[in-house]
Amino acid sequence: MSNALRFPPADPATAAAFFAAELAFEADPDDVARDLAAGTATGYRLVETRSAERFAELRVPGAVNLPHPEITAETTADWDRDLVYVCYCESSQCNAATKGALKLAELGFRVKRLSGGITAWRAAGFPVEGAAVGNSAVGSAAVESAAPAGTAPGEPAEPAGPAPVLACGC
Repeated sequence: MSNALRFPPADPATAAAFFAAELAFEADPDDVARDLAAGTATGYRLVETRSAERFAELRVPGAVNLPHPEITAETTADWDRDLVYVCYCESSQCNAATKGALKLAELGFRVKRLSGGITAWRAAGFPVEGAAVGNSAVGSAAVESAAPAGTAPGEPAEPAGPAPVLACGC
């Protein structure tokens, strides 16, 4: 039996409902980048939910910063309730965007999460701004790890030990 079909697929109506619901919660980086490039990014605001330091370092153009621990009724009191707030963080391995979107939803805001965070945004080659722009040694998806002993800078190395820790600043 096929591993891919070990669990039978859902019927088309159930699959359609599932994928429609998934799209209700996620915004694709390509769609957001096209909106920004065309000047049609209306009806929503990008919210960087990582720390102020990470926001200053690197961000999606036009985003506002509100770290998820600081999201309260007071910090969002002047926010437009007619907008949808698209939260993002470092990557799919970080849940600051999920925490931020949850807090905003609990406060009555309509929300989505930017798929893949700023890591996916940069990987697609979309524009970024911040102090780290142009500095390949610093920026999104920075990792806290050192090159293995005996490896020259820039020389490929075999991975050793556990995967590096993502320095997401959440």
